[in-house]
Amino acid sequence: MINCTIENEVAVVQLNNGKVNTISHALARGLKETFLSLEKNEAVKGVILTGHTGAFSAGLDVLEQAEMDETMAKGFWVDYFDALKAMVCYPKPFVCAITGFAPAGGTILTLCADYRIMAQEPKHRIGMHEFKLSMQIPELMMDIWCYTLGEQRAFQALQNSSLFSAEEALALNIVQEIAPAEEVLERAKAHMNKCLQVYAPVFIESKRLARKQLLKLVNRDSEKLADEFVSFGNDPELKRRIQLFAQQLKTK
Repeated sequence: MINCTIENEVAVVQLNNGKVNTISHALARGLKETFLSLEKNEAVKGVILTGHTGAFSAGLDVLEQAEMDETMAKGFWVDYFDALKAMVCYPKPFVCAITGFAPAGGTILTLCADYRIMAQEPKHRIGMHEFKLSMQIPELMMDIWCYTLGEQRAFQALQNSSLFSAEEALALNIVQEIAPAEEVLERAKAHMNKCLQVYAPVFIESKRLARKQLLKLVNRDSEKLADEFVSFGNDPELKRRIQLFAQQLKTK
């Protein structure tokens, strides 16, 4: 699910879960374990998160979600929230190379990084479009989305199910650079090298100070957040909609 290679003191963490890198329970757990391990690894000075060419992550694995019972769902959300927490709390430089489309849950993964570079391709989009399916966004994901865009703009985008092009995402500061797809990873490495020129304790403390509000948002009880979201998700109509969407995916 996760490929991690270390070169020149930088870890490149590549999502590797099928063609579109859906976020399954195994992928969420893998991200959590990888980032916690890399934080402790003194030989690693920074992390780049990336996906496949053309696909960063299509978001949650809806087929898996549709088959989860309450216990399985809680286990997934605890690990997913813990993965977001581990990524946001990673103290060293963290750059995201958005190699392709990254809607919904894929968007939230990118927003955990310090700096984001997105592939400039016509079909590549980023944003939260859950209202198209009347799907509820968990509180922690919503908090990260609103932290990035501001509450009013974030909710307006949600109401319109807006998915943004690379150029639009750059204008909104969802991403900080855009580049042709074949250059995204190299540009991420170039930015990482710039960050590594800063004395590490200075970078780490400055990052902590600059992201105090975001750190507060993620440093919460994942079990409680998962319980609350799973309880909300017991709504029969929500379950019916997820099952219907899963069936539509199976026929594609």
